[in-house]
Amino acid sequence: MTTLSPLLKQATPVVVERALGSWIYGTDGASYLDFTSGIGVTSTGHCHPRVVAAAREQTGLIIHAQYTTVMHKPLLELTEKLGDVLPPALDSVFYATSGSEAVEASIRLARMATGRPNIIAFHGGFHGRTVAAASLTTAGTKFRSGFSPLMGGVHIAPFPYAFRYGWDMETAIDFALKELDYLLQTVTSPADTAGFIIEPVLGDGGYLPTPPRFLEGLRERADRHGIALILDEVQSGFGRTGKFWGHQFSSITPDILITAKGLASGFPISAIAASSSMMSKGWAGSQGGTYGGNAVAAAAAVATIAVVQDENLVENARLRGDELQAGLNSLALDNPLIGNVRGLGLMQGIEFITDAGEPNGTLAGAVQQAAIGEDLLLLTCGSAGNVIRMIPALVVSTQEIETGLERFSAALRVAQRELVSQGA
Repeated sequence: MTTLSPLLKQATPVVVERALGSWIYGTDGASYLDFTSGIGVTSTGHCHPRVVAAAREQTGLIIHAQYTTVMHKPLLELTEKLGDVLPPALDSVFYATSGSEAVEASIRLARMATGRPNIIAFHGGFHGRTVAAASLTTAGTKFRSGFSPLMGGVHIAPFPYAFRYGWDMETAIDFALKELDYLLQTVTSPADTAGFIIEPVLGDGGYLPTPPRFLEGLRERADRHGIALILDEVQSGFGRTGKFWGHQFSSITPDILITAKGLASGFPISAIAASSSMMSKGWAGSQGGTYGGNAVAAAAAVATIAVVQDENLVENARLRGDELQAGLNSLALDNPLIGNVRGLGLMQGIEFITDAGEPNGTLAGAVQQAAIGEDLLLLTCGSAGNVIRMIPALVVSTQEIETGLERFSAALRVAQRELVSQGA
């Protein structure tokens, strides 16, 4: 008998029968409010009718039109539509299948365009599980341990994680920028540094927004030294933060932008965008892939962009995110073990601590599991597993936010009672 690999770890025991909007309906007959969105993938909710219709229609025309062999209309249309939402300077796009693959394509392009070998990433970043992407990832050792050697030429700089340091945000930003400068003086000279790569909001690293001033400091240093600034918008892009791109809370434009996850509402497609001049500095034949820019996924992505625009989902993410964060902050007032609530739009993190102020992964894990019993699906993140992340679909309603907060509050009470009874 064949079984799934035992190395896969399921966050919940739910087996899905069907799903629609913000809801998953299990084979157990329960209706689960989904605040995971497939780790931020189902941007327009589960099975949005317009996305379903676009995919169905395309499936009847052609499913796999390998795009370095023949071109297909959905990809041409998607490229045109992306031009409406990308920063104007980023006018050239390459398509892949997964976020990890797009991350690796961005690193390849940065190295080729600059002729330099090294990449600087930042503590807590998550960029994927393939070898090169994992080499850039420091959200937790589980993503990068056990299969060394990793890719060379990667150096890690501090992220301005103010809560962890116990500092105010301005102090944390000053420290992180100063340490980046020191890294450039002592470990990888600017002449050897091809790129900085960072998420506008750390994902697996704990749902930490990157402060605008820090991004602006990276942009200034990148310009001064001829370093490519790469923004990994795989999770923070496509309206998730209440702006179309997470970096738009700052004044900067990246040299390379990476997108995936919410791009096609659940169909696997990713992309990197850069200026035509930068893209042309890559070596001929260095971009490609069997499944990249799949026709059905591209059609779903075109429909996703239309839904996001027509239904004003970026603004909905901002408004519903404000409601969610306000509700979480209200809960935190009465619970000293909630050390920090933070996030942008519908990308909110709740960091749990012990009485001594240390990371409390035990409580976060207990709350995540207790939430299943309240018919609410959540995930944890953070290097210590002590952060609950909430990622509702962009179509979430005020009523669903209120329901989610009620269920989360109930799960928190259950988890704390159980841990007290266990003496934990």
